[in-house]
Amino acid sequence: MFLNKISPAFLLLLLTLSVGTAQAQEAQTPLSVEKIMRNPTWMGTSPSNIAWSEDGRKVYFNWNPDANRKDSLYSVLADGKNIRKVSPQERRNLPTGTGSYNRARTKRVYEKNGDIFLLDIKSGKVQQVTNTVEREINPSFTFDEQKVAFLKDNNLYTWSLNGGQLMQRTDFRKGKKPADAESKDPQKKWLREQQLELFDIIKERDADKKAAEKQQKADNLTRPKEIYIEEKLVDNVVLSPDEQFVTFRLIKRPADAKGTMVPAFVTASGYTEELNVRTKVGDAQTDTEFFVYDTRRDTTFAVLMNNIAGIEEQPAYLKDQKSKATATKAGAEKSDKKNLRATAIYGPFWSDNGKSAVVVARSADNKDRWILALDPASGKMSLLDRQHDDAWIGGPGIGYGAGDIGWLPDNEHIWFVSEESGYAHLYKCHAKTGEKRALTSGKFEVYNVALSADKKNWYFTSNKVHPGEQHFYRMSLQGGEMVQLTTQAGAHEVVLSPDEKTLAVRYSYTNKPWELYLMDNKKGARMRQVTNSLTDEFKAYNWRDPEVITFKARDGADVHARVYKPTTVQVNGPAVIFVHGAGYLQNAHKWWSSYFREYMFHNFLVDQGYTVLDIDYRGSAGYGRDVRTGIYQFMGGKDLSDHVDGARHLAEKYQVDPKRIGIYGGSYGGFITLMAMFTEPDVFAAGAALRSVTDWAHYNHGYTSNILNTPQTDSLAYAKSSPIYYADGLRGALLMCHGMVDTNVHFQDIVRLSQRLIELGKDNWELAVYPVEDHGFTEPASWTDEYKRIYKLFEQHLKP
Repeated sequence: MFLNKISPAFLLLLLTLSVGTAQAQEAQTPLSVEKIMRNPTWMGTSPSNIAWSEDGRKVYFNWNPDANRKDSLYSVLADGKNIRKVSPQERRNLPTGTGSYNRARTKRVYEKNGDIFLLDIKSGKVQQVTNTVEREINPSFTFDEQKVAFLKDNNLYTWSLNGGQLMQRTDFRKGKKPADAESKDPQKKWLREQQLELFDIIKERDADKKAAEKQQKADNLTRPKEIYIEEKLVDNVVLSPDEQFVTFRLIKRPADAKGTMVPAFVTASGYTEELNVRTKVGDAQTDTEFFVYDTRRDTTFAVLMNNIAGIEEQPAYLKDQKSKATATKAGAEKSDKKNLRATAIYGPFWSDNGKSAVVVARSADNKDRWILALDPASGKMSLLDRQHDDAWIGGPGIGYGAGDIGWLPDNEHIWFVSEESGYAHLYKCHAKTGEKRALTSGKFEVYNVALSADKKNWYFTSNKVHPGEQHFYRMSLQGGEMVQLTTQAGAHEVVLSPDEKTLAVRYSYTNKPWELYLMDNKKGARMRQVTNSLTDEFKAYNWRDPEVITFKARDGADVHARVYKPTTVQVNGPAVIFVHGAGYLQNAHKWWSSYFREYMFHNFLVDQGYTVLDIDYRGSAGYGRDVRTGIYQFMGGKDLSDHVDGARHLAEKYQVDPKRIGIYGGSYGGFITLMAMFTEPDVFAAGAALRSVTDWAHYNHGYTSNILNTPQTDSLAYAKSSPIYYADGLRGALLMCHGMVDTNVHFQDIVRLSQRLIELGKDNWELAVYPVEDHGFTEPASWTDEYKRIYKLFEQHLKP
């Protein structure tokens, strides 16, 4: 009756309003798992791999604004104008990033597609140095800058810029030296001596051969010395500035090391195919030796770590073990080398004047890092700095290998990064006396340290402002004020222009993915945005800016976390704790997370009434040495208790029902989830463990031995840290998800745990397998299926 009295004009107004409301609702379409887990191009693709052109006129970057199958190469002028896709011809002509400059930075030598090229930067002229089927790599200028040195088949060559003469500088050969086999065989030695005694012609030819060899040496016509390396591998071949010495390493792989097989069931061939991948922790490891080849003396000799402080010290954990028999047995493993600990030597790193060299040595157990002055003529080394950690050596700029190290322009001091103070900081050290001084200090870390082109300033990134922010700094050569160049909260990945006047910055914030910016190299300069990558669909949702908080752990430590809160607080509501992977990684920060799918899933969970907590637990990056090594000899100790304390914090501050808390994570996060469900069943009602380590004795050596030592020398640490030993404690609901072609955490891990749960009679768990997925999933269908299961788990067990 009422509708009959409405005018046509009013009906039109109602229709217009309803259409507008529908359009607004469409723009704010609620999140769903299916939407979040699609191909990430639906969000827009951030720029990556930022690099300046050699002349500084352009910035190149990978980008995909058209949502194609793959990113393309783009360029923008240095003033931020004229973004365009790089043509295939221009892309093919660009020099690659693998190369080096002369001191004046007027020439650059680089490797591309296995050949060597020389670029004149001012003219842009490119000269191809090699054009061979074999691959030439690692090009660099010699000290006099008259030649280019490079490697081919692991042998060192030099090519003259004037005349183009090619000279082979080393001759590494597989197998044993032929004479060695004969001289060590009594029968062959006797026969040779008999021949020389019986036949004059044999004696004459032998004398002629020796005379010819002597004449060759006198005429300087000798080829490089034949260096027989048996079945070892050669690497790290370095020519000294005066070209007299060649240093190199020989690596012996253990013959009895057993790789692990990962079967792939869904294959193009239709047959099951096996991937032969890594060994397990504690298996025999490679043995490394460091040598000097003296070309003038035509001799080769090994550089040894004898008499270096700490080289014979057993690790503290072996000393502390109660069983002397266990300690004696473990120590006896290296008895054939007079109790010298196995080491690997990196370098040498030569001073700019070519007169001094240092090397970095690391113990195989990774508890010591030595910086040593090297005399290549004698092979003797002297200690400049020893960095020791009863847990393991690590941290930004230290990591694995040599770490960040170089020479100051006075040619008397070296610089390096060390955690001596408890945080990764920059140090200088006199290369003869070992006198050392910190150039930065404080409860923060420095990253990506580099000297300016004029060597008057340092440039580096630091989290000085806040552990969850990363800014770019400039500092004078001798230390002092750290001048903060970037200002916006978040993270800044900076690439300096060749003239160092402009910064190309990849910047992001918590809820804003990475974009490319340009700014002047001045304090307080404004960043000018270059790219706009986000789609309208992505921008239509109001992505949350989670609060970065700290709470106190039970031992008094500050734990950093991100909390996502529902708009309307629900008393005694449900909560989910997310556990990031990798262990040594940071996620409670103020920049766009590498866990972007999980970030979006957390927004979705909050929409459904959940509170979400994302913790940087003990072992995480960004907080210094004590946090980094807080998991030593006990993974599932403080890293797990931090999550239990986080659950308590949720209940106390955010009105969460302590009986309705779930937990999930992948890789290391999956491991913590298992430990939580097995050892803290009263805290966590449900958990989803994704691609999780279930037994650390089955993980790799490089990562695991740092934290738990080896199973045969520290079996208690492995038993304490492995979820499979605690499976009987499961009471809540457990979901496990694993890729069947996981070459990192093998599918075998979850199969072994499943059998353990079956034998224990547990029935409150399920396993979802993904036949074509490796450790990091790639298929949207797999991501969608996995997270629908996770959401279903939480809905069933955390909601009333």
